[in-house]
Amino acid sequence: MMYSSLQAFLKESSPLLAKGTVALIFVEDEVEIATTLRHHLQCGFDSVVVLMPDAFDLPQDVNAKVHRVPYDCRGAEAVPRAVNAVIAAAQPGCWLYYCYNAEYLFYPFCETRSVGEMLAFHSEERRDAMLNYVVDLYAGDLEAHPNAVSLEAAYLDKSGYYAQARKDPATGHPRERQLDFFGGVRWRFEEHIPAQSRKIDRIALFKARPGLQLLPDHTFNEQEYNTYACPWHHNLTAAICSFRTAKALKRNPGSAFEIDTFRWHNSAPFEWHSRQLLDLGLMEPGQWF
Repeated sequence: MMYSSLQAFLKESSPLLAKGTVALIFVEDEVEIATTLRHHLQCGFDSVVVLMPDAFDLPQDVNAKVHRVPYDCRGAEAVPRAVNAVIAAAQPGCWLYYCYNAEYLFYPFCETRSVGEMLAFHSEERRDAMLNYVVDLYAGDLEAHPNAVSLEAAYLDKSGYYAQARKDPATGHPRERQLDFFGGVRWRFEEHIPAQSRKIDRIALFKARPGLQLLPDHTFNEQEYNTYACPWHHNLTAAICSFRTAKALKRNPGSAFEIDTFRWHNSAPFEWHSRQLLDLGLMEPGQWF
């Protein structure tokens, strides 16, 4: 279904945002739009909403299965503004998810279980949000793939990830069950990455509730939403495998000619399977087996 604007979508989409799981895909450029949408449709989201400029095309088979909303994702506040508008329009308890094109959600056992099954279990553990690690993907051969994107020859870093305590600016003390996570291409090429964009944690799966606001740093104004686990045991986490940083580094004139390859001794071919991410510790099954 196609809408004339974001405002029209919010006005007409009450049944869609009443329950279930809704994916919001923000399209910044024309790279891997169709594969991103197909992947999230296969995850089992009840609805997939794509926010993208009118100038970009969609294959007919994908266009028939998604809700298309014209939207310009440029600008630091554009995505949080749209997500917050959807939160305000959604019924409390509706699970929302957001990502960008050329990003792919993986969660434990996603090959055989739907995202709805996972979030039903997560809800039973009294969790209203889920931590996602944004795992950088990149093409192994930049001469063959100068935009750094290749689904067939994608690589990821198998080590080099770390976390630091997240301090409360009001008290200076670490916040309970909150950490800032780093690693991947953003860590290895941090001289080309603004400091505020170096973290790889994102609260991308969350329940709508009154007053909830997504902040520009991918955290929420409700601090419990920003925690990685409940107080009594480990919880599920997921991974968003993303070409977004690599393609931005190759597009930016300040870094494009400084990077001949993203591969290093800790690069490994990406297998497009949740088992690899679990084995590398890039997501957590918690108590879900």
